Amino acid sequence: MQNNQAIPFNKENFKQIFSFQFVSVIIVSIPSAIVADYFNLPLAWFLGPMLITALAALMGLKVKMPRLVLSSILIILGLYIGNYIDKELFAQMHQWIWTSLVMLVYIITSVLIVSKYLQYFSKYEKKTSIFSAAPGALGPLMILAEDEKTDLSQVAISHLIRLIIIVTVFPFIVNSFYEVENMKVVEEVVQNQNISQLLILIASSIVLIIFFDKLKVPAALLSGTLVASGILQITELASFQISADIIDYCLLILGSSVGCRFADKSFGEIGRNALHSFVATFLLVVLGLIAALVASLLIDKNFFTLLLSYCPGGIYEVAVIAIFFDLDPEFVSFHHIIRLLMILFIVPVILKIISKKT
Repeated sequence: MQNNQAIPFNKENFKQIFSFQFVSVIIVSIPSAIVADYFNLPLAWFLGPMLITALAALMGLKVKMPRLVLSSILIILGLYIGNYIDKELFAQMHQWIWTSLVMLVYIITSVLIVSKYLQYFSKYEKKTSIFSAAPGALGPLMILAEDEKTDLSQVAISHLIRLIIIVTVFPFIVNSFYEVENMKVVEEVVQNQNISQLLILIASSIVLIIFFDKLKVPAALLSGTLVASGILQITELASFQISADIIDYCLLILGSSVGCRFADKSFGEIGRNALHSFVATFLLVVLGLIAALVASLLIDKNFFTLLLSYCPGGIYEVAVIAIFFDLDPEFVSFHHIIRLLMILFIVPVILKIISKKT
């Protein structure tokens, strides 16, 4: 049970930090990040490690990302996103009700359309197709899928292939069409910062993360950190600007963690699911594009911000794309947390409807 905690601080997870599997991840990830950065790839410190670690895992290298390391990195990323939270942001939040309603329609439409495609063309069983069609929330969906006795391997591979496609292709799309002069990655650190304020932010975040985790709040690491950071910054009790250089190392760990998910998978499994996963991803992206267009009529936001908000990728992976291109990461993160909550509500309802019909 300990291993399911948001912050798994125990002997087993601590030992994993010094394991050969994790050392292997670092050894292959750092050179790949440097090479990707040399060729000026967008999100180089994320994409390089992600792709090389995934390839290494598929080729049989024993790789593992300790959950304690990943949890620590996600807290730092959450604090970085939390820097964007201020009183002006809260003044805008009433408008997000409409974009959240668009999200609800997007999720229902996505699950219905993509699951039908997977049933007819991939020959997925009904329940498996629904879990595979959901635009995100792999972790919680795997738990639900296990309870429903569905094919966990098909669900996992469908989501993993989709995640790789999204986080690899999307940065290039944004880089190509988004005005370069508008791109802004915070590179300067505020001088004379008080380290005690950082410690207050971290301690408060950990308390809320543990509390949210007990309440089974989705993405407790991100939501807990954002709430803690937002409250402390708005009340001016604590504030700290994290260096962009530190964020690069966070991206390396997060990218590597995505690649590590391909451990124990084979090229054959990936090949058998690749075509239909690509089509399913294409359908989800088109539906997300339509949702972003509708949302643009309801709220004054950068279109790429809206597109990222309805992007069918992992919440943390999409958040770092928003950070890199300065596309309202707090807005994007909020909508992906809302999406997680909606998926956890909608998928069981759809499954009950299907059960009654059969």
